[in-house]
Amino acid sequence: MRRIALVLFSCVIPVCSLAGCSTPSKAAPAPPPPPQVSIVTVTPERVALPREWITTLDGYVNAQIRPQVSGYLVRQSFAEGAHVAKGQVLFEIDPRPFQAVLDQAQARVAESEAQLGKAERDLARDRPLAEQRAIAQSQLENDVQAQLAATAALKSAQAAVQTAQLNLGFTRVTSLVDGVAAIATAQIGDLVGPQTLLTTVSKIDPIKAYFPLSEQEYLQIAGAINQRGHRQPFGSPLTLILADGSTYPHAGAFLAADREIDPKTGTIRIGATFPNPQQLLRPGQYGRVRVDMQVVPNALLVPQRAVTELQGTYQVRTVDAANRVSTHAVRVGSRVGNRWVIDQGIAAGDRVVVEGATTRDGMTVKVKPFEATQEAE
Repeated sequence: MRRIALVLFSCVIPVCSLAGCSTPSKAAPAPPPPPQVSIVTVTPERVALPREWITTLDGYVNAQIRPQVSGYLVRQSFAEGAHVAKGQVLFEIDPRPFQAVLDQAQARVAESEAQLGKAERDLARDRPLAEQRAIAQSQLENDVQAQLAATAALKSAQAAVQTAQLNLGFTRVTSLVDGVAAIATAQIGDLVGPQTLLTTVSKIDPIKAYFPLSEQEYLQIAGAINQRGHRQPFGSPLTLILADGSTYPHAGAFLAADREIDPKTGTIRIGATFPNPQQLLRPGQYGRVRVDMQVVPNALLVPQRAVTELQGTYQVRTVDAANRVSTHAVRVGSRVGNRWVIDQGIAAGDRVVVEGATTRDGMTVKVKPFEATQEAE
């Protein structure tokens, strides 16, 4: 019986080891989902490529107000920073010395007239006597010379009166143009003269804008500039962007190109005009002039954030039909709003990655359309 029991026990052990004593193996982990990226499909567009230049505003006319005579200022008769009219009196210089000079000149005129009258009477009396040989011929000649000298003296005295009247009038310093007067640089009681700048009056409606054009840019429009009667060589009106980023509501127009290209900077100065009815623009302001100089019929544009700059080169990532990522070097062109024009490196129909996880070439990704948000240009 003992032998039978041992045999049965030896049979049970291997059965246990096969059926219930082994440890079950763990299931393999699921692979992670592919990273998600946002893409845009490149579609050819007709776009106008803008150009921008830093501009400086200046008055259409800037009249420097200087006195034409020397004297002491006794009155300022305008509001600084206000609009003044052409011919309006701005300053007055003490007129008393000039009035005295005028009175003296007028007295000399009266004296010269009296002398001329006496010379003419003497000549009228002596001429018939000389014809009758009642007096010497030399006496008649002296009378003629006296009459000529008196005539010249009278004309000189009359010219002195005119000069004195002009100088007296110049004591009232007037504006040369309609415009806005600057803050005065002289005060009441100052001794002023022709070299003294009293103030400046600027005509600011319209107002001028100056900006530099590179030699290459100038050559693009040189033909239109030099064409007689052509007043819009850029092909479209000018837009002015103010210092706060706002767009000036009135469009500008080309005025003139300077006579030479600056050899130091390689640029030529361009003048433009902008209407300024509200006098918002003032001389000395800075801004940016923008104009559409070129229209590209089949431009390829991608959002600016899709382009990566690396050591002076530009790259974009694209996704192929199998959703695999690859990197391409591109050549960027002009900026249009918050997008770049791509001149070389991609083709129409390419799917360009705009946003998403960092990926390496050959990695499979999950794509979704990029939703553009409003961004400041």
